[in-house]
Amino acid sequence: MIRTAALAILFATSFVTHASEPAAAKADPAKGKLIAESICVACHGLEGNSLDAANPHLAGQVEQYIYKQLSNFKAQGDKPAQRDNAIMAGMAAPLSDEDMRNVAAWYASQKLKPEAAKNEASIALGKKLWRQGDFRKGIPACAGCHGPAGAGLPAQYPALAGQFSAYTENQLKTFRDETRANDPEKMMRTIAAKLSDVEIKAVADYAAGLR
Repeated sequence: MIRTAALAILFATSFVTHASEPAAAKADPAKGKLIAESICVACHGLEGNSLDAANPHLAGQVEQYIYKQLSNFKAQGDKPAQRDNAIMAGMAAPLSDEDMRNVAAWYASQKLKPEAAKNEASIALGKKLWRQGDFRKGIPACAGCHGPAGAGLPAQYPALAGQFSAYTENQLKTFRDETRANDPEKMMRTIAAKLSDVEIKAVADYAAGLR
């Protein structure tokens, strides 16, 4: 009886705690579209299909991941931005938390016009790294976090399927030299440090061809 009463009290306390927490407002893609039209369109396109490999495709990207990156481009009080990019810092600065959630929802809901793998010579290496990794070098399979088809997992792991291979390659190199450092627990920096230029190019090209 004592155990039952204790569980009842614990359940009631938990219910009150969660009930008192305000529910997060649902993101509004329509409002996000207005932001995309005025701020993001020049680099990422209205529907998130960029024309320049320097700027990533955002169409169909994991919603929580877009929101996280926008948040990381913004300075938080006295703390500098977690992701250093002068252009994106300027774009993200005027956006409220609601704005970032809305524009993330807009781009996540759009249809990606995917790239294609172009280097046939490196497909086998890219496929091996994506599916199996390299046990000898301590490199885990990319599919473990980004999914077998490159669709990504919410929040931390972006979709890479159909992304510009040059963009993915560049990001892996910035993780490797630690000029990009907003990966949780240094996960990507640790992995990229073990990849050669040839391996980075191969896996980036393979990812571009995933569907």
